Amino acid sequence: MPVDLKEVKEWIALLEKSSLKKLQWKEGDRELLLEKGVEGEVVFEKKKPPSQKEEVVIPASSGKAPEVKGTFITSPMVGTFYSTPAPDKPPFVKKGDRINKDQIVCIVEAMKVMNEVKAGVNGTIVEILCDHAQPVEFGTKLFRVE
Repeated sequence: MPVDLKEVKEWIALLEKSSLKKLQWKEGDRELLLEKGVEGEVVFEKKKPPSQKEEVVIPASSGKAPEVKGTFITSPMVGTFYSTPAPDKPPFVKKGDRINKDQIVCIVEAMKVMNEVKAGVNGTIVEILCDHAQPVEFGTKLFRVE
């Protein structure tokens, strides 16, 4: 079902007027996640398969069409982000590395289980958004890929 821009603007207005930092809405196969970013900016994320998202930024003061910022590899679970397979090993990926969708890019440890996270997308790592051994939530952006 196509996105109703008027409805999205109403949700954005609701978030801006509240003290909430995040608003998530789901109806059937439609899902909307809005987050307040820095300087009053509202971030609209269109849901993708579990390991990736496409982010669209709509400035709070603008009614212009959204601008695509890139594809993100996100955490599939709550846990601890590890950029290396072992303390004495090099990182799975570095900024500038070309990756394929089946490549392991990090580990998220949850309940003493080391879960390998695959890229889920082909491209180049443009930004690493988490520090090694940093706690992460479900959906935390780990890498930006172009």
